[in-house]
Amino acid sequence: MTAPSPVTPAPPADLPGTLGALRAAGHAYRTVKQELRDNLLARMRSGADRFPGIVGYDDTVLPEVERALLAGHDMVLLGERGQGKTRLIRSLVGLLDEWTPVIAGSVLNEHPLHPLTPGSRALVAEAGDDLPVAWLHRSMRYGEKLATPDTSVGDLIGDVDPIRIAQGRTLGDPETIHFGLVPRTNRGIFAVNELPDLAERIQVALLNVLEERDIQVRGYQLRLPLDLFLVASANPEDYTNRGRIITPLKDRFGAEVRTHYPVDLDLELALIRQEADLVAEVPEHVLEVLARFARAVRESPSVDPRSGVSARFAIAAAETVAATALRRAGLLAATEPADGVRPEAAVARVGDAVSVTSTLRGKVEFESGEEGREVEILGHLLRTATAETFRARLAGLDLSGFTALVDEDAVIETGELVGSAELLRQVGTVPGLAKALDRLGLGDAPTPEQVAAGVEFVLEGLHLTRRLGKDVTDSGRTRYGGRA
Repeated sequence: MTAPSPVTPAPPADLPGTLGALRAAGHAYRTVKQELRDNLLARMRSGADRFPGIVGYDDTVLPEVERALLAGHDMVLLGERGQGKTRLIRSLVGLLDEWTPVIAGSVLNEHPLHPLTPGSRALVAEAGDDLPVAWLHRSMRYGEKLATPDTSVGDLIGDVDPIRIAQGRTLGDPETIHFGLVPRTNRGIFAVNELPDLAERIQVALLNVLEERDIQVRGYQLRLPLDLFLVASANPEDYTNRGRIITPLKDRFGAEVRTHYPVDLDLELALIRQEADLVAEVPEHVLEVLARFARAVRESPSVDPRSGVSARFAIAAAETVAATALRRAGLLAATEPADGVRPEAAVARVGDAVSVTSTLRGKVEFESGEEGREVEILGHLLRTATAETFRARLAGLDLSGFTALVDEDAVIETGELVGSAELLRQVGTVPGLAKALDRLGLGDAPTPEQVAAGVEFVLEGLHLTRRLGKDVTDSGRTRYGGRA
């Protein structure tokens, strides 16, 4: 399959349209690996971003990828799920020339100065400088296949086309071959995702592609010197322990690059901000709770470390929390009087994060002994992440004004369907609130919804640090009050 790409732009009108014009313009043929090397060096020298959208790999993975590209090595990326392997592979397309010339109508994207098939060589010899030249955008020079057990050699390399045989051509005629995905990506980048899942007898078909740079289709005496950059992804458990990649194929990859999850909290947060499609405002302290939560789940002894916890977990958590806030705003709009009442804006609170423990548990593979305790474990880790964020954000701040709000008889009630106006009416004026909001990044003219988000976070943090009692009612509302 080919990765989805934006609509391909039309080539500039001033590009040469014939082989003669191409030669006159001084165009020189370069292999794909030469293109990648030259364009990568050009970006290095100019200081431009080499891999846009790739977060957290600047000092670890990307230097290894750059060395592989400069060396002209095909490579395999090893890493657990959700580490951005496919995103990194697809970003390599940006290092290709924006436009490259091809023989018009060529299935294999053959260069006019470097034809491969007998038919194209004959066409170039016959047409000479009048040979029509088309231009291929770099977005069309990427092929991708998810390795599955039912993948065949015909899918990847090619097979005999029975329709062309039926049209009267002989079996020895190369024109009867229907080329597979790999040769159709000639002069481009081809990616095989989850390579260990490819049957071993099918992996053999890639040996010649990687080393001799040609293909073999059944009994045809056909040698096509393909021009490809081949890159694969794999789970390291499959790659190193189960032996599911045949040894000759391992040997033919020039570089093996190990990916990883974000190494620190700031990178985890940057990834969430970049990737999450938020339908409501999610304050920074709530995002930090979710980032710490994802890291805690990843490091938990109750979670199977071999499967990993995808970066998509934290992204989906942020989107779920934003959706919870939007749901609250929608439901409160139906219950509040329309006249003279400002409608509730959708702003997430830390209490909204409770919803992710049930909706996202399917993204985590737990150890076998933890069956039935998944939500309990995630709930504990979420509380731990909230407490850590509370200490990191509000340590050393005098919060006695909040504890003084409640005593043995008074409570502050909040919850998913408690509006900001109702919550703030219960709180009133609190000494130290402005400083707390400032620490949370909400100090510059916050809206009532942002203030409510800050107040709820402080109350939850005081509870988790054993300075305030908490109770959950049968209706799902949360009451803070009394001693812990």
